[in-house]
Amino acid sequence: MRTPVRTDSPAGRPVSPAAPETPDGTVHGAVPKKSAARPACTEPRPVAEEGIRLRITREIADDLAVDALSRDRAGKPPFDEAARLREAGLPGLLTPPGPARRGTDWRTACAVIREIAAADSSIGELLARHYVLSWSARFFSTPERADGIELRSVAEQWLWGGSTDIPDLEPAAGPDLTLTPAGGGYVLHGCKALAAGVQVADRLMLGAVCAESGESLVVCVDPAHPGVVADAEHDRLGQRLTGAGRLSFDGVPVPADQVLGAVPHDEHAVSPFATLAPLALRLALVHVGLGTAEGALAEARDIDRAASRSRPATGADDGAYPDAYSDAYPDVYSGRTGADPYQLLAYGELVTAAQTAAAVVESATEALARGLLAGQELGVDERADIAVLVAAAEAVTSRAAMDITTRVLELIQGADSPAGALGFDRFWRNARLLTAQASPTHALRDIGDHYLNGTHPALTLRV
Repeated sequence: MRTPVRTDSPAGRPVSPAAPETPDGTVHGAVPKKSAARPACTEPRPVAEEGIRLRITREIADDLAVDALSRDRAGKPPFDEAARLREAGLPGLLTPPGPARRGTDWRTACAVIREIAAADSSIGELLARHYVLSWSARFFSTPERADGIELRSVAEQWLWGGSTDIPDLEPAAGPDLTLTPAGGGYVLHGCKALAAGVQVADRLMLGAVCAESGESLVVCVDPAHPGVVADAEHDRLGQRLTGAGRLSFDGVPVPADQVLGAVPHDEHAVSPFATLAPLALRLALVHVGLGTAEGALAEARDIDRAASRSRPATGADDGAYPDAYSDAYPDVYSGRTGADPYQLLAYGELVTAAQTAAAVVESATEALARGLLAGQELGVDERADIAVLVAAAEAVTSRAAMDITTRVLELIQGADSPAGALGFDRFWRNARLLTAQASPTHALRDIGDHYLNGTHPALTLRV
């Protein structure tokens, strides 16, 4: 029996109630998992209008929501998920807008990321990092070089991975990645831990240090080279399907035309526009966290509604929800009427928290969108205002996401529910891992310093 799909979620997408697994590992009422051998099409679907963009997003969100729980529990590398994204043409869609090619502006891209994250938080993060990295050539290179890289990225449906974070050089430890001049280009050595895309990225954007000059360079690398070895990270607390892990580089050639540019170590010499790179990543991940919270809240609501109709007062089954759930897990589904005042209060508080976070996030999104449009004309003051708004979005969303996913877990599963019956623990685990990447304390301190003393957050390329 297929699980009925409800179509009135806050994110505007159908939400399938998470289904409990049977002892043999199958899922009641779920569509069978897609084969990992599913081929990816080479040509992206036409994306000419905003309505079509949103339809494509909803289609793939619905597709990912169906088997999100079983895939999360399996924790396998996201080969199948990446194939689904390429089939939908999403990697090409989530690239910067430009002449003679498809692309998505910052606001629309964030809406796409957030909706995908509501269905599958891991894939939302994979896409968020892809989109921000696809801007790297604009941040660190010339317009001509950026246009060439973006055109090829769209044509070949590249899914980007990597990190342009340039760490502070510590003599004792040294940089993670080094470049040695060779044959007019460089040779790359070292290891780098990545939060996403280790095994599925088509191209890597990386920050590395020249071993001779000490320059920090941003380079593009093909991970298909035999000198690149991927070591996937298994058994993560959350975000299990992002493809996290470590990459080792042993004599990987980097041609001169794949070097985007040098990054000054002196913050006064860094372009304010280039320093939008870490802010863009932080805000994109905020959208992932917000989408995760909204997805948890929507699924909880849908399950509560369906469960309250599964056992009418007459004892008859109105067919609104499969008997497989209510019969197998009576302690989860019994007595849920939707009229408990404490339950209504809880939902009211959680919806208000989500909407409050969304308002703060939208303000930061608009500001960053204007900064990206300004390009190299972006000033230091404007960049400071953007940084403060992004910090506020991080602080508010971090708290809201943890509160919502924790309380939803309590509301739906409770202390007496079968372990993992509905899989709402995955929302909490994903939110916990996402929020651990940024400290609300540091964000709030920067906001207070800016408000009280007019201090500008540091111009930095560190996330």
